[in-house]
Amino acid sequence: MPQLLISTDKTKLDIPLIHSYLSKESYWAKNIPLEIVERSIENSLCFGVYLNDNQIGFARIMSDYATFAYLADVFVLPPYRKRGVSKKLMEFIKEHPSLQGLRRWMLATMDAHGLYKQFGFSQLAHPDRFMEISTTGLYLPQSS
Repeated sequence: MPQLLISTDKTKLDIPLIHSYLSKESYWAKNIPLEIVERSIENSLCFGVYLNDNQIGFARIMSDYATFAYLADVFVLPPYRKRGVSKKLMEFIKEHPSLQGLRRWMLATMDAHGLYKQFGFSQLAHPDRFMEISTTGLYLPQSS
């Protein structure tokens, strides 16, 4: 595989591609509006993965850059999977200078536990200490 470029330069991001993947292909953000994707990118540390100047992957971090980071919206386009791209992306994220010395990293995944375990993620040690507000169906079309 040719050399990958992973960048945090938001001006390089292919917003229509990111929106299309999240709104049509992902299980976690189906039907997400473009405005929400744009706002999430604006307020996150974003990582684009590029091959020959074409974006093939994405991830974003929400963080205070001191104690906590939440990893979200990670994807590699299907034709580029099973080639080590997600591992290179995770290595780049974990080595990012702004994300060193954090007390806690979190993420939610339905199907990529094996990938994230390679980078130190594990099941919650004390799930009884965590709470959430989860609003389902937020992006579904509203009937009138």
